[in-house]
Amino acid sequence: MNPNRKVSLYTLGCKLNFSESSSIARMFQEEGYARVEFNDTPDVYVINTCSVTENADKKCKQLVKKALKINPNAFVAIIGCYAQLKPEEIASIQGVDMVLGAADKFRIIEHMRNLDKQDAAKVINTKIKEVNTFVPSYSKGDRTRSFLKVQDGCDYFCTFCTIPLARGKSRNDSIEATLKVAREVAQSDAKEVVLTGVNIGDFGQGGEENFFQLVQELDRVDGIERFRISSIEPNLLTNEIIEFVAQSDKFMPHFHIPLQSGSDLLLKAMRRKYLSKLYADRVKTIKARMPHACIGVDVIVGFPGETEEEFLKTYEFLNELDVSYLHVFTYSERQNTGAVKMDGVVPKEERAKRSKMLHILSDKKRRHFYEQHLGEMKTVLFESEEQDNYLNGFTENYIKVKVPYRAGLENQLLQVQLKQIDPDGVVEIEELITSNV
Repeated sequence: MNPNRKVSLYTLGCKLNFSESSSIARMFQEEGYARVEFNDTPDVYVINTCSVTENADKKCKQLVKKALKINPNAFVAIIGCYAQLKPEEIASIQGVDMVLGAADKFRIIEHMRNLDKQDAAKVINTKIKEVNTFVPSYSKGDRTRSFLKVQDGCDYFCTFCTIPLARGKSRNDSIEATLKVAREVAQSDAKEVVLTGVNIGDFGQGGEENFFQLVQELDRVDGIERFRISSIEPNLLTNEIIEFVAQSDKFMPHFHIPLQSGSDLLLKAMRRKYLSKLYADRVKTIKARMPHACIGVDVIVGFPGETEEEFLKTYEFLNELDVSYLHVFTYSERQNTGAVKMDGVVPKEERAKRSKMLHILSDKKRRHFYEQHLGEMKTVLFESEEQDNYLNGFTENYIKVKVPYRAGLENQLLQVQLKQIDPDGVVEIEELITSNV
């Protein structure tokens, strides 16, 4: 390959996609490519897609158009979940040269030896049932944080979700192999590692190894100051994991636990593997051991059959629950899912109204959580990104803080006192940094 070539990767969607994009970028760099920004007239664009919402599909089309405005001769490759689910739809987008499904995205280099613009997009897409290899990945480049992929795929088939069709069966490397990758990450500048996957609590799939064992071993890896567990299903978040995080110096008191609905009727319709009581028990157990822990919640509004009464069950459930913030998703119909055939379709205006109610509730929850910790000393990892002459960072328990910019604070773990909440909902801290950790 021509060493003077330039490549730009654009990532839509989740932390898992970011970890995979970063690994694919390193493959290009090993081939002599320079990684550049989207607007820097690259020779190759790689767009890593998501298909969780309709907007992600539309965004992909917009990005292709934007890329070809910047460089009409650029080779455009589309990878990721949308590419696996709807390869022909993507191939029909004017200007797309290659579409790679789940099994082939990590073989992108060998698939694109010829970088000339194509008359028709080349589609390489293996049936998802045949996708069974696990390719380890981690993000590199953001000095403060790395996303480490420890698991891929999902066996759950919730009725609203296309991820099993886009990523295949639940699978992972051995603990030993995962530790080897974690030690590579430890050689970088990143001080914090976020464990990512589609269903990370399913690590081991009921075999001889499991997620709790992985967490215990990662805790012993030298060179990584902090670990965060990204998102873990409530039925897989065991008491032993909670207990271990409570006494660990490295695993942060921060959990993100998908709920989706506070209505047991809807949880059953969604084919979730728990009911609201189990979820409430998980939260209660965490808060009993770690009153300061941050708990984030995924919730869906507008799922078929969500009457006003069922929505209010979710609202009241969340209102009374001791959680710190919500990620609110508005249900959108997806082909090849069970939910798309269900009765009780919620009008889109009603979905928007319910979403707004939960966003307001989330803001209240976050502010209340932050207020509980004002005046306390916390350890903050400062981001390398400067905004409006301030540096942002996060405490152990995921409180976002800001401090007037000062050179040398980036990527430092420093003890600070939480001072007050600013109008944007971020905690300001004293300019005086009390001590290094």
